[in-house]
Amino acid sequence: VQLQASGGGMVQAGGSLRLSCAASIRIYSSSSMAWFRQAPGMEREFVAKIRWGAGTSYLADSVQDRFTMSRDKAENTLYLQMNNLKPEGTAVYYCALDRRGQISSSVNDYQYWGQGTLVTVSS
Repeated sequence: VQLQASGGGMVQAGGSLRLSCAASIRIYSSSSMAWFRQAPGMEREFVAKIRWGAGTSYLADSVQDRFTMSRDKAENTLYLQMNNLKPEGTAVYYCALDRRGQISSSVNDYQYWGQGTLVTVSS
């Protein structure tokens, strides 16, 4: 299984980016996927998660009103639309797949990870 994350870049505070995560396999409806981020010197933290089949998403409180998570089942691709970005959002963003569909916010519950895409938000 390979997850290819893309879409990161440099943006000014208040700007937007759309991250993508393409899977090399078919994602089953029973699976869940998530986005995490890791800032320099910090632990990896949960950003958003989604039930692949139903498309129901859950976002961290810190991004609830600014980020949107979605997926394209036909393309086996996960998205994260990030609006009104803040400098504290500077991090490497990782997508992750849990074939057991636990809808977890813990890094330990995801079996497969993308390589990460860097988002830099300047003030």
